[in-house]
This record gives sequence, C-alpha cells and structure tokens, in this order.
Amino acid sequence: MNLRSLTSAPRSGTQLDQDVMLDDATADRLLELGISRRRFLSYCAGLASLMALPQSMVPGLAAAATARTRPSVVYLSFQECTGCLESMVNSFPFQGGGTIENLILNLVSLDFQQTLMAASGDQAEQQLRSATNRSGYVLLIDGSIPAQGNRGYFVSGEKNGVVRFREAAESARLIIAAGTCASFGGLPKADPNPTGAVSVGALLRQLGIKKDLINVPGCPPIPEVLTGVILYYLARGKPALDALNRPTMFYGRSVHEGCYREESFEDGPHARSFDDAHARAGGCLIKLGCKGPVTHSACARIGWNQGTSFPMMSGHGCIGCTEPDFWDRVNTGGTKGFYVPLGHNSSATDPINEGPEQRGRTEGTWGHGHEDDDEDDDDD
Repeated sequence: MNLRSLTSAPRSGTQLDQDVMLDDATADRLLELGISRRRFLSYCAGLASLMALPQSMVPGLAAAATARTRPSVVYLSFQECTGCLESMVNSFPFQGGGTIENLILNLVSLDFQQTLMAASGDQAEQQLRSATNRSGYVLLIDGSIPAQGNRGYFVSGEKNGVVRFREAAESARLIIAAGTCASFGGLPKADPNPTGAVSVGALLRQLGIKKDLINVPGCPPIPEVLTGVILYYLARGKPALDALNRPTMFYGRSVHEGCYREESFEDGPHARSFDDAHARAGGCLIKLGCKGPVTHSACARIGWNQGTSFPMMSGHGCIGCTEPDFWDRVNTGGTKGFYVPLGHNSSATDPINEGPEQRGRTEGTWGHGHEDDDEDDDDD
C-alpha cells in the first residue's frame, strides 16, 4: 500500500464522517485554505497508516496541520544541490489540489529560506537574525558543512558554515537534517572529501551542542516523509528513532522488504541486464547492483510523484541513498559502484566522521548463501 492508494481512492464521505469528527476550528481552517475536507482527511488517514498510528489520531494530525499557531521554521542551506528543496516544494500531497503552498507553508511559519524568500542580501540576513533571536524554532538543515570553517569552502552572509550553523543551532528546539548530505555528509563527503564535509550530527558533536536531531535522509528524501515527520512532531512530539537518528516509522524496514521484485530474490530468475526479459518481467535486480537489502527507506511503500513509482518499479536498482557513505560503499571484490553487486560484509569506511552514525550502520550484506559468481541459476 502506498500514499497514492490511500489518497486517490478514499472511503466514502459518509464513512469518513462517521469515523472522523473534526472540531469546528479545524473545519473552518480547511475552508479558509480552500482544501477539500474529504481529501484532506484521506491524506491524514494515509499518513497515519504509513506511520503505524491508530486512525483515532487522524483528527489530531488534521488539527496540527491546520493550527493557526504555527511553529517557526528556519531552513538553512549549506553544501547542497537544491534537490531536497525541489523535492519538497514539488510535492502534491493530495490529488486534485494542495501543494507546498497550502500544506507546508500553512503547516509551519517558514521564516527563512533563501531560495523561496523574496528578500536577499542584507534584508535576508536581517530576517534570519530576527528569526533566530527567538528561541524554540525548528531548524531544518539542507546540505553538509565543512568542518574546518576557515578553509573558505563555504561562506554565506559573510560567515563560514560552522559559524552560521552554530549561531542558528544554539536557540533551536529541534534540528531536522533534510537529505543525505545533511544527515550523513552525502556526496560532498564522498572520497576524497576535498572540503572536509561532515554531517549535522558530526558538527553538533564537534561543537559540543546537544539538541534533539532527526535525520531524514534520501537523495532527495521523499517529500511525504519530510511532511510526515513534521506533522508527527507537531501532533505527538519527537518520533521513535533508530541508531542513525532516522524515524523508524519511515526507515525501520529495508527497501527490499517492500519491493515486488523480492519474490524472485531467493530462487530467481534474476535480471542480468536492465533490458532483458527477466528485468521486464519483474525479476530481482540484485545482480545488477541493487542495494535494497541493506537500505532502509519507505520508497517501496510510499513511492514517488504521488505514489506513481519507485526506482525498482521503474527498472533501476536501489542505490542505497538513505544510508551513510552510499557513494563509497564497498561491494563485491572490494569494488565501489552503484552497479556492482553487494558482497558479503561490504561496507564503506568512514575515517572522517566516525561516531554513532557509523556504529549504528547496517552491514552491507545480503546473505542467504548468494554469491555473485559465474554459476548459472534458474534464470538462464
């Protein structure tokens, strides 16, 4: 079940009315925002199901999403490609209407985001100072940060990345690392890591700052996952996290577990090339380098573009983008590469950023007696 199935085919209006009662304030707020009550409830019910919450939580999620008192969010960009922001703002959470403008921007008070805001230069920096002079805001970080700020690899607002991050983090009540670059260092941290890039968690430890941190990795992250994390936090507080500070409701299962191609994982037939008959028929892509068995994400459950598809459904293996050091993962024969099959006990080394996010890593194994050798299997 994915988000599209939950939002595009909602239960009847009568059944929704019987199951879910909204208070007058929430109903009035939906009317003001021009959002269909039925579609919105279906969306909240879908998120509740994906987050393993009882349907009794739907009114609470709806109330949190439409509250007039909105939490302040400061969104800072560092070493990133803007893909994570693009993913978020191009999300359509419910069919037939509802974009970033009437969900995220009405869910929170986005008080600083350089790409979206009209202000620039001194005006923008003044707005940032105004937003961070008040305590209790949510700090959303996009991109990795050079650990040695004085080397000149990142400067914004006439400040290096370390200073800019430290000043914003000190008064935040919660920090969300959006995307793999912020969560684990991502591409900028890949070997040879010329800028000395580190993750948000590593920089917090370096600076001795203790704050609640939620990692929402992905290159980019699924927009509904980021929305769901924010909505859950507003409704119920900090979600349960795994050893890598990822919400278990979205990162508790491997991509492999939800993939329809998993049926041929054990006994075949396996695809031998991306366009062969087995690939087209739904054969497992493990021998073409799919990293699904060691990658934790909700891709196969939620899908992309309103649940339209996910990489394996489109014929491409998982590249493992929600895991630390996925660019440098060592696979069969000690070889790196997205199209190199997983080997036993394959994992990437992390000499720069060792810490909890390394100790909690799942080993890059796929076991079950498989070897990527030249022996024929039943798919020939």
